[in-house]
Amino acid sequence: MYFHWKPYVPVAKRREQAERTVARLKKAGKDLTPVTAGRGAIARTFWGKAWCQNLERYSDYANRLPRGRSYLRNGSVIDLSIAAGEVAAQVLGSSLYRIQVKIAEVPATKWKGIVQDCAQSIDSLVELLQGKLSTAVMERISRPGAGLFPSPQEIAFSCSCPDSAVMCKHVAATLYGIGVRLDAEPALLFRLRKVEADELIARAGEAGPLVQKAPRASRILNASQVAGVFGIDLVGSETTTSADRASAPVRKKTAVSRKAKVKIPKRKAAKRPVRPR
Repeated sequence: MYFHWKPYVPVAKRREQAERTVARLKKAGKDLTPVTAGRGAIARTFWGKAWCQNLERYSDYANRLPRGRSYLRNGSVIDLSIAAGEVAAQVLGSSLYRIQVKIAEVPATKWKGIVQDCAQSIDSLVELLQGKLSTAVMERISRPGAGLFPSPQEIAFSCSCPDSAVMCKHVAATLYGIGVRLDAEPALLFRLRKVEADELIARAGEAGPLVQKAPRASRILNASQVAGVFGIDLVGSETTTSADRASAPVRKKTAVSRKAKVKIPKRKAAKRPVRPR
């Protein structure tokens, strides 16, 4: 039995075929949302990169992912939509194939742990979706197995192509397409995993206010030290410590009655001499 490899199709021709197919389907009234990626990295934001890195972390996908990247860059993913726990796509190969990817919901215990670990470090939903968070929070969210990104056991997929491989190149292109979508709409990840991003913000501060540690005693100047440095006598002021008050000399105060008045003697006017007329 002999296998005949299909002739190589240049990238430019693949893109042209994809553009013609999209135009034909749109003319027929189909609502399509194509996904494309240029040279270099497939994704450019934290969420998109983290999604792609999560895929590439698993050896089960290693053989098919490179072909998937090529298909995505060629414009072959002519449609991709993300719903709660599900992704539907159309990828153009030798024919137009339909792909369905199902993502399991985040287990309640795992989501609870993520919320508890991250809530107090996230101030706003804008920061969360823009990926402008501390490295510790990002590492917690993208932690393998315990973060928000799915493991292979939590991903199920199917394709209408005749390829008998566990993951065909059309599915691989779709999975990378999800990463590109997350670049533009990070909230889609939370929808895909069936959790609410708002909950991370709503739960912020539930564990109580942060405890502020008092400075060590060796780093605090007492009143006598301050007086020696700045030449200021703080004895008797509110900042004086009990030890300072005990060691400070007692000063006697003389009470002066408010009613007591000091009488100033009046000077008598000098008599002017009388001149004879």
